[in-house]
Amino acid sequence: MLLSLAPSALPIGIHGIEKRFGAVSILSDLSLDVAAGEFLTLLGPSGSGKTTLLMILAGFVRANAGSIKVGGEEIITMPPHQRNIGMVFQNYALFPHMNVFHNVAFPLKQRRVSAADTRERVEKALDLVRLQGLGERRVDQLSGGQRQRVALARAIVFEPRIVLMDEPLSALDKGLREHMQIELRNLHRRLGMTTVYVTHDQREAITMSDRIAVMNAGRIEQIDQPEALYARPKTKFVAGFIGESNFIPVECRNGSVWHEDRKLRMSDPIPAVGRHLMVVRPEKLRLVADGEQAGVLNMLPATVGDVIYQGDSFICYATLRDGRQVTLRDYCRSDVLARLPAPGEPITLGIDAQDVVLVADQ
Repeated sequence: MLLSLAPSALPIGIHGIEKRFGAVSILSDLSLDVAAGEFLTLLGPSGSGKTTLLMILAGFVRANAGSIKVGGEEIITMPPHQRNIGMVFQNYALFPHMNVFHNVAFPLKQRRVSAADTRERVEKALDLVRLQGLGERRVDQLSGGQRQRVALARAIVFEPRIVLMDEPLSALDKGLREHMQIELRNLHRRLGMTTVYVTHDQREAITMSDRIAVMNAGRIEQIDQPEALYARPKTKFVAGFIGESNFIPVECRNGSVWHEDRKLRMSDPIPAVGRHLMVVRPEKLRLVADGEQAGVLNMLPATVGDVIYQGDSFICYATLRDGRQVTLRDYCRSDVLARLPAPGEPITLGIDAQDVVLVADQ
């Protein structure tokens, strides 16, 4: 039965994976663990190695070194058809000469499942992805979203231990893509299957994932829950890739953090002596009213460059005294709109101590 997938979900252990194409290193001593039933996303720019890692997991690409264990079983040398892993490709890889039913039934046919059991499983899979009654429909008669659902039904119909997805929503328009993100997330919650998902879209990753592994140049920069990645990035790359960030140079000395001649408060432990970058999200900056000294706010003098009204929010572009440009974003509340500054006007920007995050300047 399809709904029995959750108890059989298995963990994945990836350790010391190396992949080279000639003299070019694609993955370098990469290790990570995926919990049973977890939805983990591999996120990164093109060329970061995320799809290569997924193909190694699936068995379509052979690693030069390393270990992959599923539920404690080593599979690194196992051929793809023996791994019992479901796969959803970027282009769906549906068979155009088959109808929906036979596309979904294909993995069962390969496993010599009986006709009666095949029909029952296919109907349940189509019901799960909300394609009831479309079994006889030709693939070329389906919308992009329906084709994506067929590919997903085919990936889960044989009750795989793991499901891998390689940017399955990239061909969909924005509205349908956002809708399918929620659909996939809800389906994962219902079935509890261990899922490894690849995307370069950071908003998609944040929306869908239990954890995200941010990849860059064949390595994992940081692996964490979406909230932690956004609020507490550990590297400049992660801070720049996940959401928008202002980077403000600071110096740590004598147990304190300094921006120019101003001592800054922060709630996190102060790092080692030397130069760092303060990461500040645009929505964490605020306009400080004249005479306001709001407790633990750090104050930064600046000059307004431009203010852009966007209906429910506004953006303020400002320049700090050291010439560095920063961006502030806030909602258009009546109290804020009443004191919006004009271009060229001097202002004070406030940053709460708990929102001060420092990363290495590299």
